[in-house]
Amino acid sequence: MKKVKVYVTLRESVLDPQGSAVMGSLHNMGYEEVQDVRIGKFLELQLADAERDVGTAVKEMCEKLLTNTVIEDYRYEVEEAN
Repeated sequence: MKKVKVYVTLRESVLDPQGSAVMGSLHNMGYEEVQDVRIGKFLELQLADAERDVGTAVKEMCEKLLTNTVIEDYRYEVEEAN
């Protein structure tokens, strides 16, 4: 069994209004050192062992469902599950 951690973030060229709102709130709370905030998603998948290549399967999942590839980037890590 494999555990896959998928990290999804907005592309640098895409404005992040939610991140801007969080940064404004942090500044209001006195955390002026915060320069930028980008909001993303974290997904954790448990995959059963299969003959299909894990990397290929995860890329397909990300590009077909888990991300909007027009405005989001993703990366993933695969590790053995306990």
